[in-house]
Amino acid sequence: MNIIGIATLILAIVTFSLSFRYFRIKKTNIALLFLVLGGLILRIYTASDPYLHEWDERYHTLVAKNMTEQPLKPTLYSDPILDYDYKDWTRNHIWLHKQPLPLWAIAGSMSLFGINEFALRFPSILLSTIAIWLTFLIGYMLFNRRTGYIAAFLFAIHGLIIELTAGRVTTDHIDVFFLFFITLAVYFAIRFSKSKKELYNILCGLSIGAAILSRWMAALVVIPIWIILAYNNRFTIKQLSLHLIKLLFIATLIFLPWQIYIHQAFPAEAAWESGYNLLHLTGTVEDHSGEILYYVDKIRIIFGEIIYLPLLWFMWVTFRGKIHLKRLALLLWFLIPLIVFSLAHTKMQNYIIISAPAIFIITAIFWNYLYVYRNKLKPKWIIVILLILLPGLPVRYSLERIKPFQKKSKPEWVEHVKSLNFKHDKTILLNSPRPIETMFYTNYIAYRKDIDQKKAKQLSNNGYHIYRYKKGFQLEKVNP
Repeated sequence: MNIIGIATLILAIVTFSLSFRYFRIKKTNIALLFLVLGGLILRIYTASDPYLHEWDERYHTLVAKNMTEQPLKPTLYSDPILDYDYKDWTRNHIWLHKQPLPLWAIAGSMSLFGINEFALRFPSILLSTIAIWLTFLIGYMLFNRRTGYIAAFLFAIHGLIIELTAGRVTTDHIDVFFLFFITLAVYFAIRFSKSKKELYNILCGLSIGAAILSRWMAALVVIPIWIILAYNNRFTIKQLSLHLIKLLFIATLIFLPWQIYIHQAFPAEAAWESGYNLLHLTGTVEDHSGEILYYVDKIRIIFGEIIYLPLLWFMWVTFRGKIHLKRLALLLWFLIPLIVFSLAHTKMQNYIIISAPAIFIITAIFWNYLYVYRNKLKPKWIIVILLILLPGLPVRYSLERIKPFQKKSKPEWVEHVKSLNFKHDKTILLNSPRPIETMFYTNYIAYRKDIDQKKAKQLSNNGYHIYRYKKGFQLEKVNP
C-alpha cells in the first residue's frame, strides 16, 4: 500500500472539493486558487519519482546538466573520448535534437537547486501549474466563468499532462514548455484582440517565439487564431496586416538567432537535424508510424471515450447558420494540429497535446450546455450520465496515470549509480547498463559498449582510469 500516494490523493480531493464549494458561492478567485493548488499537489507527487525516466527525460536532463557550464554548446557526451555518429542523438556529442529553451530553463533550475530530480522537473511543474490558470482565463474571456472553471479543472487533473510534467513519458518537459507557451500566446492574442493594446501583441509574439524555441513550427497554430480573434473585434484589414507583421517580426527575433548560430557553430549537426525534422512529415522516424486516423482514435484515450460527442456537437454549433468566430478560433486550435499531424507520416500521441486547452474548453462548453438545459433535454437519464462521465472519465484516466495506489520504489540501478565514488574524475565506465544516467548523477564518462586493448591503453596513457561492468553491476578495473 502506498501511504504517501493515498494521502496525496485525499489531500487533492479535499482541495478540489473546497474549490468547488467556493465556486458555487461565486468566490471565483478563491476557487481558482484551490483548483490550481490541487493541480500542483498532483504534479509534485507524480514528479517525485527518485530517478530519471528512460524516454526522453534522461537525455534532456544530461544535455541540460552540461549546459549549466556551456549554455551555448548543447552536448550529450561533453567529452566524447570514443568515436561517435553525429546523426545518432542518443550517443553523439553536439546535441541539437531539441530546441534549447526548455533545456536552458532546466539548466538554470539545476544551477539554483543542484543536480537532482527536483531541479530537473521544477520548471515543468511551475509552467504546467500556471497553465491551469491560463486555461481558466481563456475559457472565461471567450465564453463564461463556468466554462473557464470546468476547463481549468480538466487541465488540472489531466493524466497525460501530469505525466509529461513528471518526465514519465516521451517528449516530457519539451512538450510541457511547448504547451505552456502556445497557451500563453493564445491568452495574449485574446487580450490584444479585446483591448487593441500593442503591449499584448508584443507579448503574444514573444510567446510564439518562445514556443518555437521550445519545440518548433507547430507553434504557428496561434496565427490563424490571432487573425480570427482580431477580425472578430473589428480590426480593419490594414490594422490586421500591420499588427500581424509586427507579431511575426517579434516571434522571428526570438527564435531565428539560435537557428543562425547553430548553423554557423555546428553546421553538420544543424543541417542533419533540420532535415530530420522535415523527415517527420515525409517519412516514418524511429518506427513511430500510424494510419491517417491515428489521432482521431488516440483522443478517446487521452481525453475520455466520449470526447467525440462534445467535439462533433461543437463543430455543428460553430457552423450552424452564421459562423461564430470565437468558436471557430477555438475549433481551429484543435483541428489544425489534428489535420497536420494526421497527414504527417511520423505519429506520436503527444503531438496533439498542444490542443488540450481547446479540447478542455470545448468539453466545458458542452457540459455547461447540458447542465443549463438538463430539464429540457431528453431522455434525462442520458443527460445525467453524460454530466457524470464527461469529467469522470478524465478523472479515471488521471488515476491510471498518476498511480497513487502503487508504491514508489527505486530501481536497483539508481542505488548503484548514486553510490559510485571513484578517486579520479577522469574515470570511464564500459559496458554500462545505464550510461546516460551515470553521466547525470556523476562526473564520470559511461558507455554501453566495450573497447579493445589498444584503445584502452591509449586512454590510460591520457590519464583515464577505466572500469568495465561484468555481470549485473559488478565492476572490474581495466589494466591495459
